[in-house]
Amino acid sequence: MNMPNERLKWLMLFAAVALIACGSQTLAANPPDADQKGPVFLKEPTNRIDFSNSTGAEIECKASGNPMPEIIWIRSDGTAVGDVPGLRQISSDGKLVFPPFRAEDYRQEVHAQVYACLARNQFGSIISRDVHVRAVVHQFYQTRVIDEFVLRGNSATLKCLVPSFVADFIDVEGWIDEEGVEILRPLPDDSVDGKYLVLPSGELHIREVGPEDGYKSYQCRTKHRLTGETRLSATKGRLVITEPIGARAPTFSTDSNSFSYTRSVGQSFALLCQAQAYPVPIMRWYKFIEGTTRKQAVVLNDRVKQVSGTLIIKDAVVEDSGKYLCVVNNSVGGESVETVLTVTAPLSAKIDPPTQTVDFGRPAVFTCQYTGNPIKTVSWMKDGKAIGHSEPVLRIESVKKEDKGMYQCFVRNDQESAEASAELKLGGRFDPPVIRQAFQEETMEPGPSVFLKCVAGGNPTPEISWELDGKKIANNDRYQVGQYVTVNGDVVSYLNITSVHANDGGLYKCIAKSKVGVAEHSAKLNVYGLPYIRQMEKKAIVAGETLIVTCPVAGYPIDSIVWERDNRALPINRKQKVFPNGTLIIENVERNSDQATYTCVAKNQEGYSARGSLEVQVMVPPKITPFDFGDAPTNVEDSVSVMCLISNGDLPIDIEWFFNDYGISSYSGINVVKGGKRNSMLSIDSVQARHAGKYSCRAKNHAAAVNYTTELIVNVPPRWILEPTDKAFAQGSDAKVECKADGFPKPQVTWKKAVGDTPGEYKDLKKSDNIRVEEGTLHVDNIQKTNEGYYLCEAINGIGSGLSAVIMISVQAPPEFTEKLRNQTARRGEPAVLQCEAKGEKPIGILWNMNNMRLDPKNDNRYTIREEILSTGVMSSLSIKRTERSDSALFTCVATNAFGSDDASINMIVQEVPEMPYALKVLDKSGRSVQLSWAQPYDGNSPLDRYIIEFKRSRASWSEIDRVIVPGHTTEAQVQKLSPATTYNIRIVAENAIGTSQSSEAVTIITAEEAPSGKPQNIKVEPVNQTTMRVTWKPPPRTEWNGEILGYYVGYKLSNTNSSYVFETINFITEEGKEHNLELQNLRVYTQYSVVIQAFNKIGAGPLSEEEKQFTAEGTPSQPPSDTACTTLTSQTIRVGWVSPPLESANGVIKTYKVVYAPSDEWYDETKRHYKKTASSDTVLHGLKKYTNYTMQVLATTAGGDGVRSVPIHCQTEPDVPEAPTDVKALVMGNAAILVSWRPPAQPNGIITQYTVYSKAEGAETETKTQKVPHYQMSFEATELEKNKPYEFWVTASTTIGEGQQSKSIVAMPSDQVPAKIASFDDTFTATFKEDAKMPCLAVGAPQPEITWKIKGVEFSANDRMRVLPDGSLLIKSVNRQDAGDYSCHAENSIAKDSITHKLIVLAPPQSPHVTLSATTTDALTVKLKPHEGDTAPLHGYTLHYKPEFGEWETSEVSVDSQKHNIEGLLCGSRYQVYATGFNNIGAGEASDILNTRTKGQKPKLPEKPRFIEVSSNSVSLHFKAWKDGGCPMSHFVVESKKRDQIEWNQISNNVKPDNNYVVLDLEPATWYNLRITAHNSAGFTVAEYDFATLTVTGGTIAPSRDLPELSAEDTIRIILSNLNLVVPVVAALLVIIIAIIVICILRSKGNHHKDDVVYNQTMGPGATLDKRRPDLRDELGYIAPPNRKLPPVPGSNYNTCDRIKRGRGGLRSNHSTWDPRRNPNLYEELKAPPVPMHGNHYGHAHGNAECHYRHPGMEDEICPYATFHLLGFREEMDPTKAMNFQTFPHQNGHAGPVPGHAGTMLPPGHPGHVHSRSGSQSMPRANRYQRKNSQGGQSSIYTPAPEYDDPANCAEEDQYRRYTRVNSQGGSLYSGPGPEYDDPANCAPEEDQYGSQYGGPYGQPYDHYGSRGSMGRRSIGSARNPGNGSPEPPPPPPRNHDMSNSSFNDSKESNEISEAECDRDHGPRGNYGAVKRSPQPKDQRTTEEMRKLIERNETGPKQLQLQQANGAGFTAYDTMAV
Repeated sequence: MNMPNERLKWLMLFAAVALIACGSQTLAANPPDADQKGPVFLKEPTNRIDFSNSTGAEIECKASGNPMPEIIWIRSDGTAVGDVPGLRQISSDGKLVFPPFRAEDYRQEVHAQVYACLARNQFGSIISRDVHVRAVVHQFYQTRVIDEFVLRGNSATLKCLVPSFVADFIDVEGWIDEEGVEILRPLPDDSVDGKYLVLPSGELHIREVGPEDGYKSYQCRTKHRLTGETRLSATKGRLVITEPIGARAPTFSTDSNSFSYTRSVGQSFALLCQAQAYPVPIMRWYKFIEGTTRKQAVVLNDRVKQVSGTLIIKDAVVEDSGKYLCVVNNSVGGESVETVLTVTAPLSAKIDPPTQTVDFGRPAVFTCQYTGNPIKTVSWMKDGKAIGHSEPVLRIESVKKEDKGMYQCFVRNDQESAEASAELKLGGRFDPPVIRQAFQEETMEPGPSVFLKCVAGGNPTPEISWELDGKKIANNDRYQVGQYVTVNGDVVSYLNITSVHANDGGLYKCIAKSKVGVAEHSAKLNVYGLPYIRQMEKKAIVAGETLIVTCPVAGYPIDSIVWERDNRALPINRKQKVFPNGTLIIENVERNSDQATYTCVAKNQEGYSARGSLEVQVMVPPKITPFDFGDAPTNVEDSVSVMCLISNGDLPIDIEWFFNDYGISSYSGINVVKGGKRNSMLSIDSVQARHAGKYSCRAKNHAAAVNYTTELIVNVPPRWILEPTDKAFAQGSDAKVECKADGFPKPQVTWKKAVGDTPGEYKDLKKSDNIRVEEGTLHVDNIQKTNEGYYLCEAINGIGSGLSAVIMISVQAPPEFTEKLRNQTARRGEPAVLQCEAKGEKPIGILWNMNNMRLDPKNDNRYTIREEILSTGVMSSLSIKRTERSDSALFTCVATNAFGSDDASINMIVQEVPEMPYALKVLDKSGRSVQLSWAQPYDGNSPLDRYIIEFKRSRASWSEIDRVIVPGHTTEAQVQKLSPATTYNIRIVAENAIGTSQSSEAVTIITAEEAPSGKPQNIKVEPVNQTTMRVTWKPPPRTEWNGEILGYYVGYKLSNTNSSYVFETINFITEEGKEHNLELQNLRVYTQYSVVIQAFNKIGAGPLSEEEKQFTAEGTPSQPPSDTACTTLTSQTIRVGWVSPPLESANGVIKTYKVVYAPSDEWYDETKRHYKKTASSDTVLHGLKKYTNYTMQVLATTAGGDGVRSVPIHCQTEPDVPEAPTDVKALVMGNAAILVSWRPPAQPNGIITQYTVYSKAEGAETETKTQKVPHYQMSFEATELEKNKPYEFWVTASTTIGEGQQSKSIVAMPSDQVPAKIASFDDTFTATFKEDAKMPCLAVGAPQPEITWKIKGVEFSANDRMRVLPDGSLLIKSVNRQDAGDYSCHAENSIAKDSITHKLIVLAPPQSPHVTLSATTTDALTVKLKPHEGDTAPLHGYTLHYKPEFGEWETSEVSVDSQKHNIEGLLCGSRYQVYATGFNNIGAGEASDILNTRTKGQKPKLPEKPRFIEVSSNSVSLHFKAWKDGGCPMSHFVVESKKRDQIEWNQISNNVKPDNNYVVLDLEPATWYNLRITAHNSAGFTVAEYDFATLTVTGGTIAPSRDLPELSAEDTIRIILSNLNLVVPVVAALLVIIIAIIVICILRSKGNHHKDDVVYNQTMGPGATLDKRRPDLRDELGYIAPPNRKLPPVPGSNYNTCDRIKRGRGGLRSNHSTWDPRRNPNLYEELKAPPVPMHGNHYGHAHGNAECHYRHPGMEDEICPYATFHLLGFREEMDPTKAMNFQTFPHQNGHAGPVPGHAGTMLPPGHPGHVHSRSGSQSMPRANRYQRKNSQGGQSSIYTPAPEYDDPANCAEEDQYRRYTRVNSQGGSLYSGPGPEYDDPANCAPEEDQYGSQYGGPYGQPYDHYGSRGSMGRRSIGSARNPGNGSPEPPPPPPRNHDMSNSSFNDSKESNEISEAECDRDHGPRGNYGAVKRSPQPKDQRTTEEMRKLIERNETGPKQLQLQQANGAGFTAYDTMAV
């Protein structure tokens, strides 16, 4: 190695870490703070970085420390790395960056280099592991596959040959044969048993090669790991198959019989054993046992497999390393090959401890713990420099200052390296001296005094001394040394020189010294003067050392200093060196050449010189000639001597002898004789054993002292050191008998035991488990009685006869505790008992100690000791009444008997629950986690098992908490899985085995908000029908909302397509636990869709849910099977065949066909139908009735259900012979006649052609007689019979097929006695409704019997409909349902009586079915039909009748098995009437009740103005698509416009189509216009009115109108005075305001106080209804005026006179006050109207107070009684979806109580008319502006009707569209309806009580259906039916809402103004339209529907008309839009 280069490397490495040395001076004085630390790697680069030149690389290196370390990159030689432009750069954050580069820019020293990362701060430096950087330049390469020769039947391995320059980066991915079939690497679970296998190392393994394998060729496919490039091999390899000729022994393809592989842990690889042989050999793998030559078979398992001869090892482990042997054998021979496998594991290292702080002088130990395989070297570095230590443990015996810093342990092998670092800090008391301040070199003139100062610090405090030119300075008259200690512990020392001379010049040095170190400082003091040399003392030096001396020169300046010897200037030889500063060095001093006088000569430039002499004396140390006592040991009693001879050295020499390092005394038997100056002799006359040892001779002179040592060895016979004696041992103890002897050589000690009980004969001890001899000591473990006896101990060493001793060992039984130490725990406060059981020979005494102190129960009454004598010993119990914490102690019981004692200890642990943790702090927190720390509490003497961190959401109780379990040894933890945007309370409890502590104090944290992290849960996609799927889901877990969820995106798409999802947005449902759902409609039938859902909040959307797939429901086949046909096969079987329905109509998979069949006469009885399922297209129906007509239908079935049934077909089964007649009677008619009667067969099986009656006389061999009877005859009279002779009769029936079975036989005997008998049989008769029925009763008897009938048990009496016929039959004409029942016929004569009973069933048309509404849509109704329970005959179907409200009845047929029926093609949003009738084979039945319903849909809904209207300078564009159709498609729009100051409207178009935009042209620029839009759909129409201003010509906007209402002075004063309660707090300010107002009012009062139409004929800007100068008015009034608000005019009138807007300040004075309009006539602004002629008030009250024209002076501004009106401003201010508040004020015209007939007065009797109890405050806080709170129990009702239009022609479009949303407001009623409303003057039919009258609270009674104008709110408050109502006044208006964002101006705002023209129309009774008085007679209570019909037919009587008119005849209201 080149030494200078090596030294240079070290110097550069030192330079790289040199900063560490800086600053170490200051550190020593100030020990680092606890949080300051040296560097530690956070992110250390890896060992290898390979990268492609096309990608480049970044190597990151991060370290932590305090202060933050600096990162420097260095090379392996320690030199720093700099930037190389374009190739290598170091980024600002410490990364080493290699940018992509061109191939020609490759540089070896940059791109193939070993780097390291160095981190340093002021506490030390550390270096990372070696980083081998290798850039790979993209080079062309080819892989090849060469042919492989193989014997048939063997296995072959094809290799993929990769060029070596890329081999490290190429992986073989697979192989491809010539047919393109890929052979891939097997997956972990794949089998390896196939023919082909790609080995982990890439070879292709082919098993059991046959001839066919020789025709295939193979290519390998490789992949470049860095570039990702894949390529096929350039050549194809194939197998060359060799047919074996004869047998061949195994041979290997290579000559080598040993291989070595290195693989890493976790890698998979194969060990090849490529042998060829024939026959195919058997291959076995073995592994050598480490360190031996023994081997064992490799164990094969899931991880290690053998395929043919290849051993495949997956996921290698270090234990796989070793030497493997593959043995190949066949019948011819064997061969083997060795493979050495090294499995490398990644290296890692750790130093323990990572940080240690050590005081000065104490030892420090670092242990390097490392893992990995293999480990080649271990090395240590300190602060980046090697320290030459290679052991795992680094020990510093005595720490010094320079030892502090960073230590690193490096472990390395050939592949990689690893490092660990640790820091050594200095302890607080370790502070060596440091010179803090010192004097500098100084040059001066002689004379003045000199003051030199040195300041030093250190711990302990150092002492400072001074030297001049190496000679200590002592105090004298000119030199004064002093020192003191400063407050901060520094020592200040000074040297004063009085009047300095030239001779005082020289090198001054101050030396600070303490026991922990020395620091010094020196500097020259130059004093001008001649040269002067101070006297030099004689210098003595030992020969061989180096002399260094400096000439003590004074004077200045000095030109030269030279040394001379014998007047010759030095140097005069190689050993001498002279330096210009006067230093002389002489190396290896010798007396002969160097002992002399040397002269120092100092000269200045003037030639003056001074000389000084130094005498150098060279001293020679003594030299001892070696000596010894001889080679052989000396025997005792011999004599020996040695001579110590000093061959060289200065005299005098002192010679001493030492024995074993001690001085020799004369009495020891050793003699020393001095033979002269240079020798001494030691002799021993009689050597004894004690003389053996080491003898040293020490020679000492002035130069040195030297030693020489030799050893005397003495042969000594054995002698006792410890002679054994008799011993007694406690039984069971471990016995030990020592027998020690000394001697030289060391004696051998043996033990023997006597045979028998007496000494004499001995035998060797048998070696056993419990007897052993160690170094002469006999050990008997667990000694027993059998071990008793005599023992012999012998000691022999060959010198003499040896020693022996006999002893007796006896065994005794001392006390013994079986358990020596145990732990016992008890809970604090509970009693405890400690028990000790001592076994042994009694008596035994037991004492108790506690913590080694005697325990006396007398001193503490908590303790009690009891003893119990047992058979084996004694039990002692120590009881503690209640344990305390102090009882945690070691209790010891000591048992003693005559043979010894024993003790046992019980470690008593009193356990309790831990104390609560404290100092719970939040260290860090994020959106989902919080880092906590706490202090460990007292653990209650039971280790803390764990801490439980309990956390909960702030609103939850501590019973609903989550927990985090933390191990008990830690005091920091992180709580994770928190929800963002959530407030949590966190506390902690400690838990040990006893229990849990109390909870710590809770801390509160709030996490940040995030997008939802959870997916919606419980997603279910279920098909609703064939085109609809319902998606239901629940929100993500609440913990994963990360904020408030706003809604969901539901996406769906066709499955198995790449199309993107179609998303729909669903708002979040706040209701807890409620499922969200969405129906996806218009989907394809029986198609699979994929659905995903994600939640979103204001931060963003959460993750998509897992894809849920679902099919839409299978449809039912829409067409029936075709070509249905039936064929009769037999009398009981029919074949039915059909053709499948068309495929496109199947709507699913047809699973089965269903054949429905029944006898035709039972077809309509569902219960009688039979069903047969089959999968084929025909089937045979078995078991049918014979000769029966059957009706059949066929339908196809899918999973969606049954399809359409085919048209019924009919087939009749074949006839057959009939069954027997069911019953037979034989009745005696006389002495020669018998009447035989019978019932027809139950199953005739055809048409009965005849009956045959058989008769036979009994007992005789007479032949049977037969008589054929026609089929219609059911009896036969047998005559000419013999009297008193029995006869037997039976009957058969016949069809065309033949004669049937015979009936039962019956016997009768002719006789003179003929009892009454009935020949007819009990039977069931079925009669048809309205037809005649006859029931037979044929009787015989003599005398003739009397026949009577009973109907349902009641005697029959003839009437118009029923009579008995002469033959006894009962005839019933025109049967009705009530005739059904039992009829009994009784025949009686004097001999006997008989009876039969018939049952009559009446088949009638169906009774009225049940019709219920199931569902409604915009154009269809679904009704459910159910038959009447009392129907007897089966229904055949229904007829459904329906009609629109104004239209004709239509019908629809419904099959009987249709439970639901859709009526389609209906009008949207229309009222319908529906009823149904049933029909059966009898006819049509009764009609059901009429069902009144309506289709869904509403009138058009208003758009937002900005979306609808777009204004320019001379036109306005209307975007009609902005209108919402309310569910019913728009038909057309009507557009009207006018200038704002005009009255008449101009119709622009009356048929604008809804899908288009429309432009209104020819407008004037900068002009205000009104626009009226009427939108029509089938549900009605909606009118909207807009204000807008066209733009200026330049496109600007014009200012809003500023018309302001004028207030009179009186109005102004009253407004102020009514609010004194608000004025008082600000009286001072208001005085100024009042004065200003008075001035204004006086000025304004001069004008007209009554401007016409002050409210409605002025156009105001937003908020301008009241004077802008009076903002307080707006706040105090109960309303805010609407912006740009005008009432629509009525044709022919400019005024709206009926609705007076009272703008008094009646809302804020008190919660229960309403201003009486009569008392404040001028409080309202009046709407003046022109005079209106008075009309007769025919129906009003006498006083006429409700007229719409004014008769009384002073009452011109009264509001029409019971006129409902808006408080202006509410409609614009309130959210249209919230309640509107309308009030109807009763006006009593001065009457204090209610007037008779004034039905709607809302005051109870005696209630003053001007006092109204207010049930709600108008001055509610803004925050609760939509909350209504009742005060004093009053009811609060808020009515919000929609805009209404009264038009006699529009009744049809009326009530169907009312949309009142009712919300109870604390017992009141609140109607909120954003939609428009139309009223019919005829008061259209109530819609099931219209809107339901059961509103909450005491107003639950049905309310009056007021006329449409009478009360838009349809209020129930204070109606005539509710006089006891507790709240007799209208509700207050709702609180104001100034937030215009809640309601856009063009929302539909309703107005209820009534024009004067309307008031006068038709002489309507205006006085009572608010509440119609109901007629008490029911006949007068006609429904609105009846009234409408009466009106149409002009049949309405005067009274009805007046009632209807009273309900609001002829009023027309307008929707007024506030824009």
